[in-house]
Amino acid sequence: MTVRVQQDRFDLGAEVQGFAQGCNTSGAVVNFTGIVRNTPDGDLDRMEIEHYPGMTQSALAEIEAKAVKRWSLKGSLIIHRYGILRPGDMIMMVATAAPHRVDAFESAQYLMDYLKSRAPFWKKEFTTDGHQWVEAKDADEAALTRW
Repeated sequence: MTVRVQQDRFDLGAEVQGFAQGCNTSGAVVNFTGIVRNTPDGDLDRMEIEHYPGMTQSALAEIEAKAVKRWSLKGSLIIHRYGILRPGDMIMMVATAAPHRVDAFESAQYLMDYLKSRAPFWKKEFTTDGHQWVEAKDADEAALTRW
């Protein structure tokens, strides 16, 4: 069970392969990767992600522990970046391992729903028109109701 909050890029292939190899008692590994999405007009220069290190690490570890207990996971990995990111950059990844695919898929969705709506990160988008803080989306909040 691992949570990493980092500024540096990560190698998705190496992370997933290393995670899967460490979970050889599982029958299913699911991973999800989030990337910086450009605006519909294609004018996003960058996104800046801020956080409070102790608070962020603690919050992510707490939700990961809940997922591990609820789905009896054999392994889990959360990587979330902060700092300056450009369109196409990987922001984060979640990987879960469980004896069966349903638990692996559901726990990954649970972790993603939490990360989108409750993780203590603040995102500011910089476009050719200026900058603005990214607002929470109603759909992300609504997704939590299924858990």
